[in-house]
Amino acid sequence: MEIGVGCSQSFVRMLEKMEEFDPEKVIEEFEAITQDAGKVQRETLKKILEENGSAEYLQSLGLNGRTDPESFKTCVPLVTHKELEPYIHRIADGDHSPILTGKPITTISLSSGTTQGKPKFVPFNDELMESTMQIYWTSFAFRNREFPIGNGKALQFIYSSKQFQTKGGLAAGTATTNVYRNSQFKETMKAIQSQSCCPDEVIFGPDFHQSLYCHLLCGLIFRDEVQFVFSTFAHSIIHAFRTFEQVWEELCTDIREGILSSRVSAPSIRTAMSKLLKPNPELADLVYKKVTGLSNWYRLIPELFPNAKYIYGIMTGSMEPYLRKLRHYAGELPLLSADYGASEGWIGANVNPKLPPELTTFAVLPNIGFFEFIPMKHNIEDQDHNQMDPSFFHIEPEPVDLTEVKIGEEYEIIVTNFAGLYRYRLGDVVKVMGFHNTTPELKFVCRRNLLLTINIDKNTEKDLQLAVEEASKLLGEEKLEVVDYSSHVDSSTDPGHYVIFWEISGEAGEEILKECCNCLDRSFVDAGYVSSRKVNAIGALELRVVRGGTFQKILDHYLGLGSAVSQFKTPRCVGPTNNLVLQILCDNVVESYFSTAF
Repeated sequence: MEIGVGCSQSFVRMLEKMEEFDPEKVIEEFEAITQDAGKVQRETLKKILEENGSAEYLQSLGLNGRTDPESFKTCVPLVTHKELEPYIHRIADGDHSPILTGKPITTISLSSGTTQGKPKFVPFNDELMESTMQIYWTSFAFRNREFPIGNGKALQFIYSSKQFQTKGGLAAGTATTNVYRNSQFKETMKAIQSQSCCPDEVIFGPDFHQSLYCHLLCGLIFRDEVQFVFSTFAHSIIHAFRTFEQVWEELCTDIREGILSSRVSAPSIRTAMSKLLKPNPELADLVYKKVTGLSNWYRLIPELFPNAKYIYGIMTGSMEPYLRKLRHYAGELPLLSADYGASEGWIGANVNPKLPPELTTFAVLPNIGFFEFIPMKHNIEDQDHNQMDPSFFHIEPEPVDLTEVKIGEEYEIIVTNFAGLYRYRLGDVVKVMGFHNTTPELKFVCRRNLLLTINIDKNTEKDLQLAVEEASKLLGEEKLEVVDYSSHVDSSTDPGHYVIFWEISGEAGEEILKECCNCLDRSFVDAGYVSSRKVNAIGALELRVVRGGTFQKILDHYLGLGSAVSQFKTPRCVGPTNNLVLQILCDNVVESYFSTAF
């Protein structure tokens, strides 16, 4: 039996018999496909190319039916979304011929749009749905071995944005919406004891704010049955409990009287909630007592949900800045980071759930796609030999295969999957932390194209995060915190300079903010930045404090564009293509400070 294809078929059979879910069998199959990941990768590529060999895109590249990795790499170029966009738009506009895939694409996913300012169209099909469920099952199996949960419910802050029809009649929605609306999703959640407290009408409600209020209400109604708290991103969990701080007394009133607040006006939600909500003064009193006994909301989650075992969601990358606040709400409850993927498809599962989010790694599933990795730096000895040839530094290294990556090195990921993406540059930079059998365990580092750069400086999203963390320690001494932040390169000044936007939880004095500004400037330790600042090739860093609620306005802006809150990521670096978000930030500035650190 071919290991990769066999396991994939076995998984599909499991999907058809949901009630037979066996975590140990899932782990056994994961161990099998990772024993010889190189072989599984070759089988997976062969299967992708056999299924899609008739596609116009592959036909035009002269593969002529060949399915081996060498021919594939020789014939098929590396691409970004920009190169595939014309093909995807033809599909969306109703061209049913085999363009990117052998079988027609019936659904389009929208990326969050927070990077470039507008959502990307990405093909979505049954194979992508199967790999989604395989990732969910795999990570759940490992998670449940360490943190077993019984029969209960999950408080899931999940939201579905509206699906719409493309010009060609295809269903289009965010990647999360396409998953939540798929019948396999509900069956899988049922099989792994992760059923939501909330009725579908709340998840698919027309208004995010009304849905969030009812998620909180349902969580309280079923508080003793809640096994874990989940949202796609850590940001959504923080947002939910910040909202709870504002509305908890209203929630108590609803529970006491058994009547839903007038703030929820959607008929579908009101009808569904009326079946759950009955007068319960004892529960209202208990919640009131728990909340009033808290000190500054510390341990809010375990106090409200005494049987919760953990909090689960994506907590890596751009979500790391929210961990401190999440730990404040969570107390001793473990934070478990969810799996690694993108709107374009999945990459790896968290099979080491006991690791804290900052150390989380993702084991690549070698049968869900074909993966290549571009080394992010040249070998040092090679650089020494080529010092006299400046063009050397502009030659990008050749990609290496999944099993050829080296521990400790950083790479950009290239994805080939069953949904019509071939040698697609995902734009993510990862670091190889180790191997699970023969498949690498990756740590997400940053988005490659999210850079603050003016001169010879290159500061990533992670560099920005570390600078903000360092400077926010000064606010901590004043019992204040950074609610959220973003950045921008202002090239309208000469020289250009970095602008950091902060929303703060209260009023901070002028002196402390000046110190924060200087600290931010000093905390960018990139050699190109420091040397450029010293000779004034980069101007003084500017800290702009924005009024409370500014980042909520940015979230509302994206929701208005059709994004789902469960897919929302605060844009950390606002570039020129994202001028509407920049406008929101600039319109809400209340104070501005320039660094005197250099």
